Amino acid sequence: MAQWDGRTVLVTGASRGIGMATAEHFASLGARVGLVARSAAPLEALAARLGDQAHAVPADLSDPAESARAVREIEQALGPVDVLVSCAGVLHRDWVEDVALSDFEESYRLGVGAAIWLTQQVLPGMRERDFGRIVLVSSELGLIGGPTYTSYCTTKFALIGLAEVLYQELRGSGVRACAVCPGDVRTGQLEEEHQWGPTGGVTPEKAMDPARVARDIEAAARGSSTVVVVDRPHLRLVFKLMGGPRRLRLLVVADAFKKLLRTREAS
Repeated sequence: MAQWDGRTVLVTGASRGIGMATAEHFASLGARVGLVARSAAPLEALAARLGDQAHAVPADLSDPAESARAVREIEQALGPVDVLVSCAGVLHRDWVEDVALSDFEESYRLGVGAAIWLTQQVLPGMRERDFGRIVLVSSELGLIGGPTYTSYCTTKFALIGLAEVLYQELRGSGVRACAVCPGDVRTGQLEEEHQWGPTGGVTPEKAMDPARVARDIEAAARGSSTVVVVDRPHLRLVFKLMGGPRRLRLLVVADAFKKLLRTREAS
């Protein structure tokens, strides 16, 4: 779509799965695409496949300094970031009693910390240009608590909260943020989940194609919803009902904080 011609889109977790599919989709729509992930070889192979409109930066985004470096190098190569798709993450299946500190820190720093640190890097420029889109890739397990997903659910729930915070802080700025919550997606991660044990979801062969999720992520970047569920229609309805009247809640929070937000806007 013409909306992305010449725009710079930064996609994290771009070396595989949803992140890779999202980078490919934005590139097919004319965007310049910055690719970030820890795994250098598949990342650079993707950049070579996409050509001059792509630039790869291997980086460990759990480190704030690495997040800053990734944004800096992509903007030097492709121009200011117009769209951030924060897709990087890791999944550890764990009962509450069994959560390992190292696993939790990796999950939270890569899934949530990186989203915050990257947003801090790109947001000032977006505000100056009166345009920007921040898409946080959460999960349906960011809307419901699933047993044996302690670290993962905690991380994905946090992204929903971050999207709602950004909704309040960015109102009227020309910059929008949202969280996208896919159901089961046919990726290596889902196969690893099933190897661990029952998941409560569908098997990999019945899961969604990453390309379908990528299209919905791009649509979410064009849209105005704060939380977008990606799944079959009846499941989208179920999760919408379980989420409650989100738009009403956002309006109530905006009213409660309006004095504070006006102070911020005036400064």
